[in-house]
Amino acid sequence: MQRIRLRYTKRGRLRFTSHRDFQRAFERALRRAEVPMAYSAGFTPHPKVSYANAAPTGTGSEAEYLEIQLTEARDPERLRELLDESLPDGLDVIDAVEARTSGLADRLQASVWEIRLDGVAPEEAERAAAAFLSAETVEVERMTKNGLRTFDARAAVARLEALPAPVDRPGRPGCAILRLVVRHLTPAVRPDDVLSGLRATADLAPPVPAAVTRLAQGLLDEESGTVTDPLAPDREAVPAAPPTAAGLTAAMAPGGSA
Repeated sequence: MQRIRLRYTKRGRLRFTSHRDFQRAFERALRRAEVPMAYSAGFTPHPKVSYANAAPTGTGSEAEYLEIQLTEARDPERLRELLDESLPDGLDVIDAVEARTSGLADRLQASVWEIRLDGVAPEEAERAAAAFLSAETVEVERMTKNGLRTFDARAAVARLEALPAPVDRPGRPGCAILRLVVRHLTPAVRPDDVLSGLRATADLAPPVPAAVTRLAQGLLDEESGTVTDPLAPDREAVPAAPPTAAGLTAAMAPGGSA
């Protein structure tokens, strides 16, 4: 058995794809790419795919993760190419590594989000971010499957900053970018919860819906507020190549290291 971990994106109109729709599209891609998938036991076997912390429907993402289990070994990069070709544009498989460590889901501690606010001046966004960060708690409400819940959005935000107007809008006012790092807590705090908190603390109310994109997720460095690549431990755990016959001969020769 071999386990492969994949990073994929949700771009453009595909950001409106639900997690269930993506699952169906991905399983079709597995069949088209003729991936030797391992299947569960029982009356309704299904391919062994583990999805981790999917982004909410309607948000874009550059950093979604999943793990698949194979019955035969495959080259991760070639597998990535085959799956990417089998998925629609916007659902792009951009990275693949062989799983050599445990606990991928445990390494997804935080997400980096970018929120584009059309119709909002950068100065207004900066003022709102400062007000949010200065608050000890920011209570927001959200309807869940268990009813209306109230929770603190401020505790989950490790970092929040307003950025200059994007380069695709040079010299045009009325567009602000917020960059935030959000811890994965329970209950989960989503970017729309932070927007609700900005409305409550600073009366920030964009005239059009915000465009939200997840840029990264992984381990959180609390000191710097940065998020690191969750696949790095698997890359670093690649075993060293065994010594060649020529290398052993050189090592055993007079003056060698042996």
